[in-house]
Amino acid sequence: MEKESIARIFRNIQDHICNALVKADGFGEFVQDRWERPGGGGGISRVMRHGNIIEKGGVNFSEVYGKTPENILKTFGLEDGEFYATGVSIVLHPENPMVPIIHMNIRYFEMSTGTFWFGGGIDLTPHYIDREDAHFFHSKLKAVCDKHHPTYYIEFKHWADDYFHIKHRNETRGIGGIFFDHLGADDEFSKEDRLEFVKDVGLSFAPIYTHFMNKNAKMPYGQRQKEWQMLRRGRYVEFNLVYDRGTKFGLETNGRVESILMSLPSEAGWEYDYTPPKGSAEAQTLASLKKGVNWI
Repeated sequence: MEKESIARIFRNIQDHICNALVKADGFGEFVQDRWERPGGGGGISRVMRHGNIIEKGGVNFSEVYGKTPENILKTFGLEDGEFYATGVSIVLHPENPMVPIIHMNIRYFEMSTGTFWFGGGIDLTPHYIDREDAHFFHSKLKAVCDKHHPTYYIEFKHWADDYFHIKHRNETRGIGGIFFDHLGADDEFSKEDRLEFVKDVGLSFAPIYTHFMNKNAKMPYGQRQKEWQMLRRGRYVEFNLVYDRGTKFGLETNGRVESILMSLPSEAGWEYDYTPPKGSAEAQTLASLKKGVNWI
């Protein structure tokens, strides 16, 4: 499978997701921005603002290439050469605190030396954790994983729990999901096998998230819930700026800053030493932000 074919598949997934989100939102539209990277390549950023349900969201496609920066070579232990990377990256911040934040990324990376791999993941960050919603989300991801290998879900869920962990807070960003990286070819999996899995992860996004849009967007909320939403968004910002690999890779390869930081919400909040009231929905959510929870 040539890299250009993989990029076409990813562009089609971007189109598929944007069309589904516009339909589910019922009002918002994506503004498209084509950009070029000075070192080689570019991308298509699509951003929605002030929709019925989506306050701010982006569905980005990128295809970049060129000389591999020294820090990337050192980080991944790669031989010197040219790199090529393509992928789709999504973050959606809803208006209603009862609708969760969601993130997905699927990506392909190769070197002119012949090294290649796929990576990505999808995770859910509810402002308020609902066990039924968590069960639905993880069940759908497990079905995608089980289609390709019986150990994928267990392995990639554990990886997500570790990856989406805000170490300085000792809490997970949300209820996790799946995360995977450096999936290359081996005795068990071909390049085509890996691509089919990544493609199915990408195609699972729209039906999963539009379910939450349709189910939760009309639930009532007040000022207290909006203030809690701002605090949870603050945690989201902390993770993305301190730990997120995609953010770091984009900045270290001189990517487009506006597209890289698309994942940040329009508004977020921080309160000094905030502790939610005992027994509150906020306290219950905070207590559930732990690794290793079996949501199924």
